[in-house]
Amino acid sequence: MAESEATAKATEARHERRDLSPRNIAVFAVSLAVTVILVGWICYELFGHFLSVERETQAPPSPLSLSPRPVPGPRLVVDPGQDMQELRASEDAILNTYGWIDRGKGIVRIPIDRAIELVAQKGLPTRAQNRTKSNGAKENSKGNQG
Repeated sequence: MAESEATAKATEARHERRDLSPRNIAVFAVSLAVTVILVGWICYELFGHFLSVERETQAPPSPLSLSPRPVPGPRLVVDPGQDMQELRASEDAILNTYGWIDRGKGIVRIPIDRAIELVAQKGLPTRAQNRTKSNGAKENSKGNQG
């Protein structure tokens, strides 16, 4: 029986007690927890620092702007056909009517058809060319060739 007991003990499933000691597991768990807490604290401090830097570099809001900002465009178009008709009507009014652009400087707006007639009658304005500069340039280029 001694042999059968020795064989039974040898085939019995066991584990190495030296590999997994409770002390090593506890040390690993504590060091992991300390590392996680330390990294979390460092991240918290860094984000706090970044927030304070951002607040310092940002311009303060105007005291006159107490109302909330309007919603940025584009806005919802309920009736696109009506909007297009209004746009074309306002553009046609600008193109086909007389009006002041700058009353102080005497600048007016005339209908496009009238502007085309005036350009056809008088022609486009031209600049007077400076002949001395163009002649001088021609003489210098001739003198460099010879």
